[in-house]
Amino acid sequence: MNAVNQIRELAERYWVFECQEIPFLAVLAGVEIDHSFVFKESEADHHRRYEKAKLLLADLRKINEQDLQGQDLATWKLLKRELENIVRQFELDGWMRPIIFPAGPEFNTIFYSNAVSLNSVHDADKYLERLATFPDYVRDVADNLRKGSTKGYNFPAIVLDRTSESAVAHINAEPEKSPWFAPFIKSPLAKSGRLKEHELKALKIIQDDLYVAIHDWAELLVDELKVSARESESCADAPMGDDYYGSLVSWYTSMDMSPDEVHQLGLDEVSRINDELNGIADRLGIEGGPSALRKSIIDDPQFIPESVAELKREIECFAKQIDLKIPQYFRDIPRITYGIEMIPDALSENMPPAYAQPSPADGSNAGIFWLTSIPEKAPTYIHAALTLHEAWPGHLMHIALLQEAEDLPDFRRNGAIKYTACIEGWALYCESLGLDMGFYDDPYVDFGRLDMEMFRAIRLVVDTGLHSKGWSREQAIDYMKANLTLQEVMIVSEVDRYIAMPGQALAYQIGNLKIQALREKAKETLGDNFSIRDFHSAITRAGAVTLPVLDDFVSDWVAEQQVRVA
Repeated sequence: MNAVNQIRELAERYWVFECQEIPFLAVLAGVEIDHSFVFKESEADHHRRYEKAKLLLADLRKINEQDLQGQDLATWKLLKRELENIVRQFELDGWMRPIIFPAGPEFNTIFYSNAVSLNSVHDADKYLERLATFPDYVRDVADNLRKGSTKGYNFPAIVLDRTSESAVAHINAEPEKSPWFAPFIKSPLAKSGRLKEHELKALKIIQDDLYVAIHDWAELLVDELKVSARESESCADAPMGDDYYGSLVSWYTSMDMSPDEVHQLGLDEVSRINDELNGIADRLGIEGGPSALRKSIIDDPQFIPESVAELKREIECFAKQIDLKIPQYFRDIPRITYGIEMIPDALSENMPPAYAQPSPADGSNAGIFWLTSIPEKAPTYIHAALTLHEAWPGHLMHIALLQEAEDLPDFRRNGAIKYTACIEGWALYCESLGLDMGFYDDPYVDFGRLDMEMFRAIRLVVDTGLHSKGWSREQAIDYMKANLTLQEVMIVSEVDRYIAMPGQALAYQIGNLKIQALREKAKETLGDNFSIRDFHSAITRAGAVTLPVLDDFVSDWVAEQQVRVA
C-alpha cells in the first residue's frame, strides 16, 4: 500500500477511534454509535484512550511523510499532532485537572441537548437513553477531580466557587423549564401528545438523577475540594506545572512559542491598538487619548439596548445586513442556515456576551447564535464585531463550510474544536473584515471593533501573566479595566475563565494576526491579481488546521495563482 492510501486508511481508523472514545464528536457529526454514552470520562476511559493512541501513533510513524503532499500531507501532520497530544496530556495527568469553568460537565450536557432535534419517536427513545447517562458523566468528572486533588492538582478557590455557582444555577429551574427538557418543547411531535410518556420519563431522570448528581457535584467543589484549594492562580504551581502550561500554550496556539514570547507579543499588540484608538479619539474630538475615550463611552447610556427584545431585534437586523454582503467576499457559501436565541437569564451572568453553537453535521438543526440576556453586556457599539465573529462569516459559516467539505477526512471535517487558533483566528479576522464591508464608518462602531480586538490582545498578556509571570487575580483585573470598556463584572468573569482554562484565550489574536499576515503577503505577491473571494476560499477549504499548515495551504494557493496569470 502506498503512502497516500496508508494515510487515508489511518485517518479512517482514527475517526473510528474518536467516535468510540469521544462519542460527543460522533453524535454532533451525525454518526450512529452502538451505545448510549455521549461522554466517556472515567479513569478507565482515559487509560484505554492513551493506549490506543500510542498504537495509532506507532502506525503513523511508519508512513513516510516525504511521499505525501497537499491535503494528505496535512492529514499526516494533524494526525501526529492530535495523537501526540492525547499521549502527552495523559502523561501530564490532564484528565485529573479538566476544564470545569466556564464549561463544566453540566454545561457540556446542555450544549448537547441544545443541538438535539426530536423528529420521531425513535429520536425521543435515543435521547432518553443518552439523558440517563448524564449523571454518571458528572460523577466521573467528580471522581477525576478527587483523584487529582490527592496528587496536588488543586484548583484555586475562586474557580471552585465559580463552578459551583454555575452548576447550582442550572438546577434552580423546574425540570420542565430546564435546557435538558427543551428538546421536547421544541419537538414538532409534542403538540400531538405522541411523546407524553417520553416527557414524563425525561422529567423523572432530570429531577431524580441529573439534578441530584449536579447538586452533589456543586457540593463537592465547595465542601470537599475547597479545603485543599490552591492559593496561587497559576496552573504552573501544580505538579508538572511548567510542562503542563507549556503544552497548553502549544496546543491552543498551534505555534512553537514560549509564554515569554506570547506575553511580549501581547504587550506590543496592546500598544498598537491603543495607537489606533488615539485616532478614534481625535475623530470624535475627545482629548486625553484612549483612556478618556473609553471613559466617555462607558458612562454613556445611549449604547445600552433598552430591553432584551430590542437587543435581539437589533442583532437580527444587522445579521441580515451582513447577508447582503456575503457573496461579494465569498465564493463558498454553506447550505445550512442559523438563528439567534437568548442565553437564559440564570446563565448569562457567568457567560460571555455571545457564543456560537454550530449546526449538527447531519443538518438536523440550524446553527444558533446565542446572545446574552443582559443588555449591558452587549452595548450597541460591539454589535457589528460580535455578529461578524459568532455568526456569518465567522464561526457558524466557517464550521458549516467545514462540515460540507466532503474531500476532507471525517476527523478533520468534524474536528474544529481542536484547532482553536484557526477557528477563533478566523472569527476575529471576520470582525476586521467589516472594514472592507463598510460596517465601521461610525467612529463609535469602529471603536467597538478595536475594543473587541484589544480584548483578545489583552488575553495574551493576562493569561501568560497569570500562569507564567506570577500575576495575581487582582493584577489581571486591574490591567483589563485600564484597557477595556467591559463591565467590571464581565472582566472578573473573564479573568476567572483564564485562571480555569489556561492557554485557551491565547488562540484568538495569534490566529487573527496569522490570517491578516497571510492576506497581506498574498496581496503583495499577487498585486492586481489578488482576489479576496479566492483568498477566503483558500483559507476555508484548508479545513481546521494548525497555523503552520494554514500557511502552507495559502502559500500553495499563491503559487498556483502566479502560474495561472503568468
